[in-house]
Amino acid sequence: MLPTNMTVRLATLDDAGEIAEMSRTLIETDLGWTWTVARVARNIASRNSVTIVACDDERLIGFAIMYFGDEHAHLNLLAVRAGFQRLGIGKHLVRWLEESALVAGIGIIRLELRESNRSARRFYEHLGFTEIGRIAGYYAGVEAAIRMGCDIRRAASGPVPDVRSLLR
Repeated sequence: MLPTNMTVRLATLDDAGEIAEMSRTLIETDLGWTWTVARVARNIASRNSVTIVACDDERLIGFAIMYFGDEHAHLNLLAVRAGFQRLGIGKHLVRWLEESALVAGIGIIRLELRESNRSARRFYEHLGFTEIGRIAGYYAGVEAAIRMGCDIRRAASGPVPDVRSLLR
């Protein structure tokens, strides 16, 4: 169940440091650090990306960064602090971004995740994402990525047949 005092808002440049630190500790573990404060700040400022944060009172407890292209969106990062995981916060952030994509006329969202991250894979599958490929050495040459995608136009109206050909 979502925390009762949780709010979701657009990230500001003041959030960039905390988002970057969460990326380093929760996502980029053992890979180096590519989502630096400067890179996060560029995404917050970009008109082609949306960065949202979930806050519990004043504390940042989760975030998501999604790029909006002409034909599809790409979920770059999603993280929720360990003490707040499995409360529906990640799902809430993804649903918020899906609604934004639909309003923007975009019906397909893609993402990559570490092949070893089975819990994230189950999370995205539960949200309607389908595996559409594997990319060897995607993460700093150290680990493969699983590419997933979801046709959110169809997912919004019920079960989706095999859509892998649409998502590549």
